[in-house]
Amino acid sequence: MRITIGQLAEITGVPASAIRFWERHGLLPAPERQSGQRRYPPEAAQRILVLRKCQQSGLTLAEIGELQEDQPRRQAMIRAKIAEVQQRMIDLDHGHQLLVHALQCNEQDIVGCTKFREQMAAWETLAPTSP
Repeated sequence: MRITIGQLAEITGVPASAIRFWERHGLLPAPERQSGQRRYPPEAAQRILVLRKCQQSGLTLAEIGELQEDQPRRQAMIRAKIAEVQQRMIDLDHGHQLLVHALQCNEQDIVGCTKFREQMAAWETLAPTSP
């Protein structure tokens, strides 16, 4: 059973315009047409959910396209993206620590806080791990 683009949009919560956009850019396979209307297999919903998760994870459209490429090219992109994500996680953790400390700190200016300066110095000595 094939579904329309409207049904696919409703199932996935993704606007039909985004679905058409992804098709134009080769991220989704071109659907069959019946009486000029796009008709998708039910598994298209799963592919769209993967595309959304990739976008939410910070992958660009080009990177998402590379996920569909041959193994060596895909592997190189994935390794680079893993390193980028790991660095973002470290940066977010540092930001979280800063905010938690700032919420509890009694210093007028957090930059003057000895404990906070020590924490920043510790961050500088930490090196991200490689994938």
